[in-house]
Amino acid sequence: MKLVIVDDEPLARERLRRMIADFPGYTVAGEAGDGDAALACVRDTAADAVLLDVHMPGMDGLQVARALAELDLPPAVIFVTAHSEHALSAHNSQAAGYLLKPVRRDDLAAALARARRPSRAQLAALGARDSADVQGWISARTRDGVERVAVADILYFWADQKYTSVYHMQGELLIDQSLLTLHEQLGDAFMRVHRKALVARRHITGLKFDSADGPLLTLRHVRERVPVSRRRLAEVRALLEA
Repeated sequence: MKLVIVDDEPLARERLRRMIADFPGYTVAGEAGDGDAALACVRDTAADAVLLDVHMPGMDGLQVARALAELDLPPAVIFVTAHSEHALSAHNSQAAGYLLKPVRRDDLAAALARARRPSRAQLAALGARDSADVQGWISARTRDGVERVAVADILYFWADQKYTSVYHMQGELLIDQSLLTLHEQLGDAFMRVHRKALVARRHITGLKFDSADGPLLTLRHVRERVPVSRRRLAEVRALLEA
């Protein structure tokens, strides 16, 4: 994953560069000390993410972020600043992270991990129409290219607003298909257990009841429990008792 560091302080850029060097899978493709140079550097390097200071001479970081959002394939933006009062503006700009100086290693790692997931703007720019094809795969475009996951390896789908997370044996993938469409494509191998959840039948191992959260499904290879709606409870019980 290619990164650009933008900060008017050379020592701050150097500190971030040293920290990033310890994280596998990330490369610092360029640096800039002001907003205009930052935009040029991002275009030249086709960076995937930008570590962006807010206070800079000339164009500030928030203005740079707005300009980056207009690119055909906008990079993820992680604000890095000594000023906490800009957190709301950063949130409104849909930044992948907001780090306060001095940056902590764990916070930087978490922000970079979030930046690996494509934003809505990037999904739209990529035209990422995810699909379950006839060979039994789910495919989607990510920052690293096209990823495919075998349907046999999928544990469950979880819908959140416009997008759906695919939890599988190797990790997680973000697609834009609805659960209704997925269920129609995948058939009886998957069971709708909640308005937000579509679960692989073969990975269901049990049903638990929690006084606060209600009925929860346990799945093979999954630590988290998946909620079951009351209207789907009878169907889930019938499957487990069969």
